[in-house]
Amino acid sequence: MALTLAANIDLLFTEAGDVPARLHAAADSGFTAVELWTTSDRDTDAVHRAASERGVSVTAISAEPRINIAFPDANLNAYYDGIARTVERAIALECPRVLVSGATGYLRMKRSEQLKRVTEIFAEVIARTEDSGVTFMTENFNIRVDHPGALLDRTRDAVQIARDVGSSRFGVLYDLYHSMTEAEDPATELADGHDVICYLQIADVPGRGEPGSGNVQWPTLLDVIRASGYDGTIGLEFYPTTATETAIRYIQKLVST
Repeated sequence: MALTLAANIDLLFTEAGDVPARLHAAADSGFTAVELWTTSDRDTDAVHRAASERGVSVTAISAEPRINIAFPDANLNAYYDGIARTVERAIALECPRVLVSGATGYLRMKRSEQLKRVTEIFAEVIARTEDSGVTFMTENFNIRVDHPGALLDRTRDAVQIARDVGSSRFGVLYDLYHSMTEAEDPATELADGHDVICYLQIADVPGRGEPGSGNVQWPTLLDVIRASGYDGTIGLEFYPTTATETAIRYIQKLVST
């Protein structure tokens, strides 16, 4: 079963220089896909030109600006305007997916009410972008190490939101680093969310370094991913502890075998 690795070029190949240069470096290292966090501060024409020249696809970008939409007084006009601009950049980059983050928890509102509010906002995002062809996805974050206070800290909540949004254009980015940091079992989460998980990201645990830098048994975990039926893109969203070329070698070899 084929799996495609996408290099996160906000974290990897930074030695190469700007984003187009990083994209060229990723292509030189065998990648046919990359992902980005921010695009509002980048020359999307230059990025798209570099991607086209090298036959590399941009698989995912993040919606901007990041606004805490769970707060009752969040400026949703600014949020929806940002979504519209992000969609324009996604289309310009021929990028099929946009990540919309959950929110930080709000202590003065019940968790169930916050999750309902976020679900309704994501459903509105789908309605407002009906003709775009872009798929949106949300992600849960670990609160133990990296994102204290995040509202979506469990995979099951992100999965339930995606099901409640009820659109083929809305799914879940399942980040195995966040999941394992929260002591979740990837086999269980992949099975439970199989109908809405549309993208994966990985990093080692602990430390969020490259595969091989922590305690994860990667051959076993890749077997779990393949056994789940997932055969899409896996984003390499990690902080390399060494030069990128060295950091990517182990996971590239495992995926290719």
